[in-house]
Amino acid sequence: SMGDESYNFVFKVVLIGESGVGKSNLLSRFTKNEFNHDSRTTIGVEFSTRTVQLDTFTIKAQIWDTAGLERYRAITSAYYRGAVGAMLVYDITKHLTYESVERWLKELYDHADPHILVMLVGNKSDLETLRTVPTLEAKEFAEKKGLLFMETSALDSTNVEAAFQEVLTACHVNLYYSSVTRGSISAVTLSSATGTASEVQEERRTCCKNL
Repeated sequence: SMGDESYNFVFKVVLIGESGVGKSNLLSRFTKNEFNHDSRTTIGVEFSTRTVQLDTFTIKAQIWDTAGLERYRAITSAYYRGAVGAMLVYDITKHLTYESVERWLKELYDHADPHILVMLVGNKSDLETLRTVPTLEAKEFAEKKGLLFMETSALDSTNVEAAFQEVLTACHVNLYYSSVTRGSISAVTLSSATGTASEVQEERRTCCKNL
């Protein structure tokens, strides 16, 4: 397993969207390569981490899941705090979950950093025969709103890795440019190539309290 000093960035990414669209399974597929067929909702925010190598740098991805709180409209601003990316998930077979995407976007922009990077994710692509949301419609909506877009299947793993990799890569680019244009933000850099482990610890303590 990777030592604590062996990553350059910690990126918090939040999963949002209606209940039952597969957020928890996207999380467990990406972080543990597991899928749970028992879709019982767990209550209380959860997150899992996975360290990924992108290009020349290493990112510790901290992926947060609403874990049922979205049912009660109980997601607080603490959930969004420090997030550099968000995956807004709907179920391609349940049009209502797609219709609520606008409301989720509004909530996201009300609570999150305005420069947060967002990917619209159409999950359950394995259920093609039951599809009610056309790919093109969702893709065009995402383009109009400036969101990334991908269809995934947490069940058969299709595009799960690709979606997270694209989000994390884009977060890195986004953070780099936003830090250049508007001063550094909390999660930007946790280490430099030359820093010692103790300097890194120090920097991490001061810059990332709210992660």
